[in-house]
Amino acid sequence: MYIIDISLKYLASVMPHEPMKLNAHPTNNTVGWRFDNSYTRLPDYFYALQNPVPVRAPHAVMLNHALAESLGLDLRTLSDAEAAALFSGNTVPEAAQPIAQAYAGHQFGHFTMLGDGRAMLLGEHLTPSGERFDIQFKGSGQTPFSRRGDGRAALAPMLREYIISEAMHALHIPTTRSLAVVTTGEQVVRETLLPGAILTRVAASHIRVGTFEYAVRQGGTEGVRILADYAIQRHYPDLIGSENRYLSLLNRVIERQAALIAQWLLAGFIHGVMNTDNMSISGETIDYGPCAFMDAYDPHTVFSSIDQSGRYRYSNQPLMAQWNLARLAETLLPLIDPVQEEAVTLAEEAVHTFPQTYQSQWISGMRKKLGLFTAEDEDAELIAALLSWMYKNQTDYTNTFRALASENLPVDAVFQAPEFIAWHVQWQARLIRQPESRDSAQHLMQAHNPAIIPRNHRVEEALSAASEHGDYAPMQQLLAALADPYADVPEYYDYRTPPTPSERVYQTFCGT
Repeated sequence: MYIIDISLKYLASVMPHEPMKLNAHPTNNTVGWRFDNSYTRLPDYFYALQNPVPVRAPHAVMLNHALAESLGLDLRTLSDAEAAALFSGNTVPEAAQPIAQAYAGHQFGHFTMLGDGRAMLLGEHLTPSGERFDIQFKGSGQTPFSRRGDGRAALAPMLREYIISEAMHALHIPTTRSLAVVTTGEQVVRETLLPGAILTRVAASHIRVGTFEYAVRQGGTEGVRILADYAIQRHYPDLIGSENRYLSLLNRVIERQAALIAQWLLAGFIHGVMNTDNMSISGETIDYGPCAFMDAYDPHTVFSSIDQSGRYRYSNQPLMAQWNLARLAETLLPLIDPVQEEAVTLAEEAVHTFPQTYQSQWISGMRKKLGLFTAEDEDAELIAALLSWMYKNQTDYTNTFRALASENLPVDAVFQAPEFIAWHVQWQARLIRQPESRDSAQHLMQAHNPAIIPRNHRVEEALSAASEHGDYAPMQQLLAALADPYADVPEYYDYRTPPTPSERVYQTFCGT
């Protein structure tokens, strides 16, 4: 489908090189930080040393104690003032080494040199089990990569990332997570004056496709090799002994992204800004800006106010993921094979596996959403017919699948229409043809069709209460409802209701 652009002339051959070792030098304190900053052992063009810019009057408004505990941290040892100082960057923990990371990216198809313009990597924390996580501030002040930006963030977008990333985690979709949100006591200038805030993000790493695009332009083939060896050692150490570890790295990232994008579509999620600097090598969802979940099923759905052409619309996300992966493949060409023609052939073969891998993941997930344990050739047609009916009738994506998982269908007229009844008869016949019981099928569906998603009008309601009135109760209740999205909890039934026409959110906005 795609021909990899080879306008950059990669002429250097690959030399054997031992992978970089990630040495650990943990430190302990009352919170439990164990920082070991391996990224700073890369060449210095990959980052800039940068301390967070102090803020006037920080106040911690969100602390994720469950996430902290999973990281081996105990935030309850902190006073309110200490938590505010820590997560605002006014105090920096021992052994942290704050940096702003450099990277590039294709933004809406156009290449740009970028970098952390309003984010700083505090350091890499090692959990008691030895897992490594980036701890990053977002909105922590200007960096050498800020260009003309103020380096700050408004409260509402930081709370949006907190809500959506934690909801994605509860939906079992790979994601960065949110550890804390602190208000700064200062205002930021956007279209209006808005309360400022800093988010603390936790990620497997912040290595992006755009990091590789930056490496090839700053360090050439050697820079890409150093970064690729680091990425393999950090995320895919089982590939170190591969015959062609750089081609194996490309294939592994393709597999991870195919699975991730399939999970997005199965949940009705739209990222909104799938630029190459927003695609993580680890396979996590990263950089929640104008993201949203669909209400009524429509494959053309776009929420992002900056996506005027619909480049990153719901149904286009697999295509855009493959486009991004082709950009990654370009940077790895000289490492994949010293003969350019052979490297291009191998890379294209790898990138062209994406549609089949994605489709396999997506249809497998759809079978689970329909209670199907077995596979039949006609399943794709059965699924397509259901989605066509949903699109034609503008039925709610989440609620339709959840209704199919219930014992009794809703009495709505749309479910009594001949077209749906005919589909339902086919589906029931398909269920009968598998050996598993109806109860087993229902349990499978209930485990893969959430009852609750972070619906846009509910998210906006919570953000408005917090940012405009300092009322965090709606957000806390929404987070409680989202914590177990597959459960039937009567207390949270209101969160299942689609928006009325007056409540419907048509656009979401990037925090910058």
